[in-house]
Amino acid sequence: MIRLMRSYLTNKEIQFLSTLTAFCVVLSVFRCSYTHSRTFFFLNWNLLLAMLPWGISMLLVMKPKFRENRVLVIVSILLWLLFFPNAPYILTDLIHIKAHRGIPRWYDLILILSYAWTGLLYGLFSLWHIERVLQRYFTIKSISRMSSALFFVVAFGIYIGRVLRWNSWDALTHPIALLDDILVRFYEPESYPQTWGMTLLLGVFLNIIYWTFKYVHSAKFNIHISKAED
Repeated sequence: MIRLMRSYLTNKEIQFLSTLTAFCVVLSVFRCSYTHSRTFFFLNWNLLLAMLPWGISMLLVMKPKFRENRVLVIVSILLWLLFFPNAPYILTDLIHIKAHRGIPRWYDLILILSYAWTGLLYGLFSLWHIERVLQRYFTIKSISRMSSALFFVVAFGIYIGRVLRWNSWDALTHPIALLDDILVRFYEPESYPQTWGMTLLLGVFLNIIYWTFKYVHSAKFNIHISKAED
């Protein structure tokens, strides 16, 4: 029964995220055909990158045998960590909002917000899957604390991508240069106020989103309990 329920919820999740993704693509294709410009078409690539951590987490959720292999779990989580910042990264694409000929600014705002929201949901769903996997090894309270700390790491990763223009693949193709860019900011933090200002504020903002969802879920659960008691 539990397995059937999880399968049902997984299918609903796939349908929900697929619908949001399709909506984003339709907006993008319409803009491209209407303006004869590929401006913002790069958002499709960014959304594909945002889907990668979700895909990795879904493998762990849908394949119980994977979760039995501790080495496979560790490798999967490390890969997930590598690509996870791509999910909330699309939020920063809002900086591209400006007036364009042939299309209202409000359309571009809705376009980018749709991609940003969908990418963020891919990230949150993937995080919840990973949290469920980690419940075999840690307490729920410890996992929540780790997730909170993780968002500051993610914020730093977004800074690296947005400002320094590194991407997840560079960790595999140019690891030395990337590591050098990261370490210098730890050795001389006072020389990089923008790095730590953006990391701190964005990390807090992502935590607000995370704990908002947690609170809404908890409130919804409490309402169901109250109704059951009545």
